[in-house]
Amino acid sequence: MRFAYMLLLPTFLIVLSVVLFPLVANVWISFKPVTLGDLRAPSILVNERLMGDLEAVGDEADIRYRIRNSSRQSDIADVFMTDTLPASLDILSIDEHCTLDGAALACDLGDYEAGKREDIIVHVAATQAFLDEPINVKDTESAFEFEPENILTNDDFTLENFRKVFNASDFWQVLWASLYYTIAGTVGALVMGLFAAQLMNMTFRGRSFLRGLYLSPYVAPVIAVALAWVLLLDPGPGGTLNALLLQLGVIDGPISFLGQRVAEINFLGLTFDFPVALTVVIIFEIWRYFPLAMLFILARMQSMSTDIYEAAEIDGATPIQQFRFISLPQLMGIMAVLFLLRFIWTFNKFDDIFLLTGGAAGTRTLTVNVYEQAFAVSNLGAGAAVAVVVFLILLFFSVIFFKFSPEDDA
Repeated sequence: MRFAYMLLLPTFLIVLSVVLFPLVANVWISFKPVTLGDLRAPSILVNERLMGDLEAVGDEADIRYRIRNSSRQSDIADVFMTDTLPASLDILSIDEHCTLDGAALACDLGDYEAGKREDIIVHVAATQAFLDEPINVKDTESAFEFEPENILTNDDFTLENFRKVFNASDFWQVLWASLYYTIAGTVGALVMGLFAAQLMNMTFRGRSFLRGLYLSPYVAPVIAVALAWVLLLDPGPGGTLNALLLQLGVIDGPISFLGQRVAEINFLGLTFDFPVALTVVIIFEIWRYFPLAMLFILARMQSMSTDIYEAAEIDGATPIQQFRFISLPQLMGIMAVLFLLRFIWTFNKFDDIFLLTGGAAGTRTLTVNVYEQAFAVSNLGAGAAVAVVVFLILLFFSVIFFKFSPEDDA
């Protein structure tokens, strides 16, 4: 057995690295003060020029190397420069950092702090050979060897990314929007999928066509269906839903379904703010993903024995009683698994919200916040910190779910 585990160990390590490496890398970046600009490794930039006019034998000039660190945040260690000077020039003096072997110049420049600039001067004089055949000092490019500091691998860690996330004025509002969107979208998709599966479990003419029609929201490209919804809900003259509601006299003016944050609702003497845009995005989520729940639930329904239903019908049980006391207990296992999967997928959803609203009008969730921090603000560390928060929330939910989830009765 031990020998067998030793043979399987490379496979285990490969799979484990594929699974854990992105997660570990994300956690690592969340503690680093890294921005998008830091991903470009710092380098040494040089501008080489001949300063002065060499028109006669003995005229003196300077070969100037203007060197600088391209980064204003990262250091570069052990900078070493080499260059080949024109052999037809007399070398009068060189910089103290440099040595000369024939025409080969070598300079040990040491460490370059972030943003450091320095001039290296080589004092030369003209010879007759140089005047007969002038040489451009830039014809031989200087070469550099150095060790740039990598902000992703150095020992500079910080909690500033997490402080920025939790101290943000809208963090709790974004968290509430994420939970509302996830829970309502997940429950709505499961309930609608349950009813659709109950319908598809009956035999009637055209059932295959209707089943294919139900699957169309899930299999259609998300960018196509999102654009269709944007056009349907547009508050302008081309908005189909607003035009229909206006003609029916339901509304007095067009409603910006995807642009209005809240609407004041009066119900039973109570006034509260109803999140319009976020609710519309949730409806889109339910409409798009209920077919997946329908397929799983329908497969479970079709595996149930019909004998118990026939016995219940003989005993006088109504269809609602059969569903409540026979079907539903047997569906709880698959419903629980679906709830877990849909909760995780919906909480991590980004493309639907981004295509419909771009995160505006109160639809900004934690995943949209990850994108905005990492790419809109160019703060990769803060974006990774938000992603870690998302992971911890989902991990906590998964632990609670597995502890209290129901078992399949089958």
